[in-house]
Amino acid sequence: MNWLKDFVRPKLRELVGGQKEMPENLWHKCPSCEDMIFHRDLEKNLQVCQHCGHHLRLGAGDRLKMLFDDGAYKTIELARVPNDPLKFRDLRRYSDRLKDAQNRTGNSDALIVAHGKMGGNGVVIAALDFGFMGGSMGIAVGEGLLAAARLAVVQDAPLIVVPSSGGARMQEGILSLMQMARTTIAVEEVREAGLPYIVVLTDPTTGGVSASFAMLGDIAIAENGAVIGFAGARVIEQTIRENLPEGFQRAEYLFDHGMLDMVVHRHQLRDILIRILGLLCNKRPAADVLPLPLSEDSGELGVDDDDLTLPPAPTEGKEDQPAE
Repeated sequence: MNWLKDFVRPKLRELVGGQKEMPENLWHKCPSCEDMIFHRDLEKNLQVCQHCGHHLRLGAGDRLKMLFDDGAYKTIELARVPNDPLKFRDLRRYSDRLKDAQNRTGNSDALIVAHGKMGGNGVVIAALDFGFMGGSMGIAVGEGLLAAARLAVVQDAPLIVVPSSGGARMQEGILSLMQMARTTIAVEEVREAGLPYIVVLTDPTTGGVSASFAMLGDIAIAENGAVIGFAGARVIEQTIRENLPEGFQRAEYLFDHGMLDMVVHRHQLRDILIRILGLLCNKRPAADVLPLPLSEDSGELGVDDDDLTLPPAPTEGKEDQPAE
């Protein structure tokens, strides 16, 4: 019997309480500056690196809390669609991938449609969650965006869309590509109703999403450093066999070339959206309209007859002649 091993060590473990298991993901590494950030500091800073200002990806739920007044909003239940219309299978069945994504995120699909107040104005927001299969656009996303557009028309409210997607969902094939046309129709319904359609482009916005509703906004806003484009930079370089300029497909590059209206820091995004909504949705005059004073003689609008007398028309082709 080993006295130190069998008696002393167990007593010391009981006294100390044993080694506690450390939870995972307490620290995050910034992809830009590679500094370590404590998870609570990152959450308080809206997933923005406090060292270099790099914008990390923000989930759809956190995005809605950030935008709505007091973080209060209501989501709508989207219509049910076929889960696996093509019975697709690669390394795993598509239906199994969907269930894993639903259990991990708690959402039925990649799109969340919510409505509430922003700066006191009613607004409908449709946000894509990149954590749900890369925010890919399938039948459910197309159906959800169409529902968001019609909800905005019914509520006479502007529609704000926050895409964060890798493009169309390959597991649904041609059916996913058809959603590009459906989402375009949804945007046209909002415009026909005379309502603003605002797009907030986040990292990343690529593929079929950028080729459809993401680039159709009346006002296009992007977050700092967001990747925005159709095909990947590496694919483009291999196709044209040329090196792309520095910062290509970044929000700042697109802004410099006239593709965006503004590039906004995440901390300023809500205030800027409220200001834009106030300009577009405020139907009241900017100041009180004062009536014109009435004339004492006629009782009509105070305009003198002399003010209405027109000067004599100039005579064309004739010079002034002296009187005889």
